[in-house]
Amino acid sequence: MTEETQRKPHGLANFALDFGPLLAFFLSYKIAQGYVPTSFGATMVGTIVFMIAILVAMGASLYLYRRVSPMMWISAVLVVGFGGLTLWFHDQRFIQLKPTLIYTGFALLLFGGLAAGKPLLKYVFGPVFEGLSELGWKKISRNWAIFFAGMAVLNEVLRASVTFETWLTIKVWGVTALAFAFGAANVPMLLRHGLTIADPEPPPTA
Repeated sequence: MTEETQRKPHGLANFALDFGPLLAFFLSYKIAQGYVPTSFGATMVGTIVFMIAILVAMGASLYLYRRVSPMMWISAVLVVGFGGLTLWFHDQRFIQLKPTLIYTGFALLLFGGLAAGKPLLKYVFGPVFEGLSELGWKKISRNWAIFFAGMAVLNEVLRASVTFETWLTIKVWGVTALAFAFGAANVPMLLRHGLTIADPEPPPTA
């Protein structure tokens, strides 16, 4: 087995690198609640851990694959940027705003690519969806663009209507499950449009 084959991205490893920092945020927040006097104190601990964890994930990606995906770069920049604002201003709304910006950005990129006749997911997930036709790429890009737009709206609704703890729980478990369910719902369409290896993985949950 060549080094290139060994370093080919694997769906499970990619998911661990993507989901790990968010899970670290959730767990550190929960643990800190038993040791710090205020709710925001726990948020600060979770935010610091989140920032460190996303940088560790980037390092792991570089070690394993010799590259960091564009999506991870975007997520890391926003996590560190908005995490820093959260800590500086003592306002947890900044870290809550990050998913909205990521979802909106992804939706605009995908819609923009479709408008230009270039389904952008093809350039990101081409090795994963082998055999998928051009029409299939357009449809999956359209579907995820709509999904991300909907998630941006949902995040804003949750941010304005529930507590930080409830928002975080939904973000970690509910949004992740929803992304997987949406990805699975698209598999029949992918198969109809030439998918030969059914190993779909959803884009990042942000």
